[in-house]
Amino acid sequence: MKKIKVGMVGVGVISGIYLENITKVFKDIEIVGVCDLIKEKAEKAVKEYQIPKIYDTMYDLFADEEIDIVLNLTRPYEHFEVTEAALLAGKHVYSEKPLGATLEEGQKLVALAEEKGLLIGGAPDTFLGAGIQTCRKLIEDGYIGTPVGASAFMVCRGHESWHTDPEFYYKFGGGPMLDMGPYYLTALTNLLGGVKKVSGMSKVSFDQRTITSEPLNGTIIDVDVPTYVTGMMEFYNGAIGTIFTTFDVYQAQMPRIEIYGSAGTLSVPDPNTFGGPVLLYRPGSKEFKEIPLVFDYVDNSRGLGLADMAKAIQENRKPRANSDQTLHVLEIMESFQMSSDQGKHIEIQSEFEKSEPMVYGILKGVL
Repeated sequence: MKKIKVGMVGVGVISGIYLENITKVFKDIEIVGVCDLIKEKAEKAVKEYQIPKIYDTMYDLFADEEIDIVLNLTRPYEHFEVTEAALLAGKHVYSEKPLGATLEEGQKLVALAEEKGLLIGGAPDTFLGAGIQTCRKLIEDGYIGTPVGASAFMVCRGHESWHTDPEFYYKFGGGPMLDMGPYYLTALTNLLGGVKKVSGMSKVSFDQRTITSEPLNGTIIDVDVPTYVTGMMEFYNGAIGTIFTTFDVYQAQMPRIEIYGSAGTLSVPDPNTFGGPVLLYRPGSKEFKEIPLVFDYVDNSRGLGLADMAKAIQENRKPRANSDQTLHVLEIMESFQMSSDQGKHIEIQSEFEKSEPMVYGILKGVL
């Protein structure tokens, strides 16, 4: 079966692991070319990964008839413009998270993809990895009984101490919920199902941040978005979940994600990773016990969702990291802020149904 050809827009920090996996792990996709506003970045990637083409602009990339899927790795506030232009050019799109910087942007992109008969989906794809897929099987096989609740915590002190260009994390399209919330909410919805209603509270704890990493050490960032965001969710199945994301806390002793059931508790691994550990507690146990992972893709497998989209094109099916998921997560995140602003519960309008679970493959990199 012929490989699906990919063109990448944006050669930033996250691009390296995508290129590593596209060129060395996943067998059904092939990188054709790249482009970036800073041409030197694109030139470096072309040289390091032996990529055939480099484009002066993203529009040159979109015009290349050889490309089937555009991989959008631009900054969050640029996702809409890039994805829209790619769809208008007749390309399928796989985008880094979030789908758009606002729900309105996400809705427009989904509507355009449907109008054009194209696939649109995106990150995170960590929920397809061995860890969360194993957790899903444990829940669906009844190991914790009926799910009654969940909690999720993403606690850190921000990105200005290590990222080379961290300002966008504190601007439109950034913040801890839009940046890291997709990992946690995508995991939760794939474990418990869709969300019916939310409430939230948020604030800006510090009006300015000082970059301490190179090359911008000493630069002051004005903070434009909430950096302390909490939310509560009522899932379709009646379970109640809590999520806390912040860039304001130095350290904490909290689990990443826990799922609580009538017959036990499941400790879910970091949803920003693909592996374990998966820990299960059942009544009568003295402690949590580590459960073997029963699926593939334990290491950093970014691009797994892209590879699945390529397979979906070949098989004429819906990709697992699809737009129903990315739009539902985007609406949940925006609704937390809407709830905080309005002081009331917000009903979620988008519908979500879990995609098919992963199947353990015989050959690594072939879905």
